[in-house]
Amino acid sequence: MTKIVKSKYKISRRLGKSLWGRSKDAFNYRAFPPGIHGAAAGRKKYSDFGIQLRAKQQLKGYYNMTEKQFKRVYEEAVRKKGDTSELLIGLLERRLDAVVYRANFAPTIFSARQLVSHKHVLVNGKSCNIPSYQVQDGDVIEIKEKSKQMPLVMEATQKQEREIPVYLEVDAAKMTAKYIRQPIYVDVPYPVQMEPNLVIEFYSR
Repeated sequence: MTKIVKSKYKISRRLGKSLWGRSKDAFNYRAFPPGIHGAAAGRKKYSDFGIQLRAKQQLKGYYNMTEKQFKRVYEEAVRKKGDTSELLIGLLERRLDAVVYRANFAPTIFSARQLVSHKHVLVNGKSCNIPSYQVQDGDVIEIKEKSKQMPLVMEATQKQEREIPVYLEVDAAKMTAKYIRQPIYVDVPYPVQMEPNLVIEFYSR
């Protein structure tokens, strides 16, 4: 697990937007920065560097990743041929914890990561406890049979808080999902605008 535990509820407030689009998000009832002087300080203007940094923090925070993990994905995107910003999004969406989250098998990206880490998820019938595992086209992801009765999983699949993206085929009743293809930015149902191009600019400085 990453070190984002207690502070995860402050990420949206720090960035000034409901990052995951949940009704339980602290930003919905405290729309000011965290801290003693948060309400009085308000929002400040940022330099170009500050804007790029916030774009990076937003995307990294959304996927619940450390700086080291996130930069490794960026470096992989740079090595590949094509639009680096689109490749970055595609690689992030190939992460196993992200797929579990997108399939509505878990209510948050944090709980999706925990489900994978605790061996509740199968990839092509085999147990995988690596959240950063890169899912391939055609792979089938499912919740283990004995884990399907977990309250967290049952509630997530029944509520279906988020729309299923076009690059996944999901059977909510069987709790299985098939990864069809790597998405591009417009395919990903982000609740807020992400700016991967600014992330690329940040690391390219």
